[in-house]
Amino acid sequence: MESGHDDSVATFAKDLLLVVSGEAVLRRDRGRAVGEIEETPPPPPPILNIDHKLKLRSKKGQLPFVEVNGEEIADSTIIMKELAQRYDKDLDAALTQEQRNIAHAMISMLENHLIWVVLSWRSKNTEQMLKGYKINLQHALGSRLPNALLSFFFKFQFSRKCFQGAKKVKAQGLGVHKPEEIEEFGRKDLKVLSELLADKPFFFGDEPTTLDCVAFSVLAQIHFILDEVKYGLKEFMQENCPNLVGHVSRIKERCFPDWEDICTKLDLNAHIPKPEPETKENKEGADTEKTAEQEKNESEKELEKDNSNEKTEKKEEKVEKVEENKEKEEAAAAK
Repeated sequence: MESGHDDSVATFAKDLLLVVSGEAVLRRDRGRAVGEIEETPPPPPPILNIDHKLKLRSKKGQLPFVEVNGEEIADSTIIMKELAQRYDKDLDAALTQEQRNIAHAMISMLENHLIWVVLSWRSKNTEQMLKGYKINLQHALGSRLPNALLSFFFKFQFSRKCFQGAKKVKAQGLGVHKPEEIEEFGRKDLKVLSELLADKPFFFGDEPTTLDCVAFSVLAQIHFILDEVKYGLKEFMQENCPNLVGHVSRIKERCFPDWEDICTKLDLNAHIPKPEPETKENKEGADTEKTAEQEKNESEKELEKDNSNEKTEKKEEKVEKVEENKEKEEAAAAK
C-alpha cells in the first residue's frame, strides 16, 4: 500500500474515531475537512468524553452529526456508512462476511453494554472521575476565573448531569445491579475483546477496521484514567488484557500523533471570541502612556512635597517670630 494512501486512510480513521466517540461535529466540503470539533469536554483525552451540554446541535438535536456539502447526517452508524461510500474509504472493505458479522456483534457490545459500564462508574463517582481525567477547568472552559470558583460551579452542574446519567444507566438496565456486579459485566466484555484481538496488531489483522475505531473510543476512556485513581476496570485491563492496552497505544500513535497538543494546547472553546493580540505599536503606546502617567504622578508628588516644605517653613518662621516677641516683652518688663 502506498504511503499517501496510508496517510489518507489514517486521516479517515481519525475522523471516524471522532464520530464513533459521539462528540464530533465535522464539516466536510468537496471532500476536504474545513472545520473541527466545535466543543469538547474537559476530561482528557478531550475528544473522548462528553459530560456537558454542547452549544452546537444538529437540526435534529442529535449528536454526533456531520455536514457534507450542506447536507447534515446524524447517527454514528449512518455517518460512517455515508462517509465510507462518498469518499471511497471503507475500512472494512477487506473483511469477509464472517468477519463483518463478528465486527457487528462486537460493536453492539461496545456501544450498548461496555460503554454503559463506564458511564455507570462516572455517574456514581464524580470526584474520582474529575481526578482521573485531571481536568484543568481554566483551560477546558476558556476562563480566567479562579479554579476554585470554576470547580464549585462545575461540580454543581456536573452533579446534575451525573444524576441524569444515572437515570439513563438505570433505564438501560445496568443501573439496577450492584456496582461490583456492573464491573464484572465490564470485565467479561474486556475479556471477550482481548481473546478476539489475541496477538494481532488489530482485531482482523495488520490494518485497523471500524471495530478498532469503536473499541478505541471506549477503551481509551478506561485506559487514560490516571493511575492514582483506583478504577477496577483499568486495573483488570492492565493485568489481564495487556493486548488491549497495546491496541489503544497503536491507534493513538497511528491516528493521533498530535495527542499531547490536543490534550494540553488545543483551544477547547474556539467559538468564544478572543481579545485581539496586543501589537507592538499598541504596547509601545501603552508604555508611553504609562510613562507619561508616571511622570505626572511624580510631578504631583514633588509639588505636594514642595507645598509641604513651604508650609513647614512658614510654620517655623511663625514660631520664631512669636518667640522673638516674647523675648522682647520679657526684656521690657525687666527694665
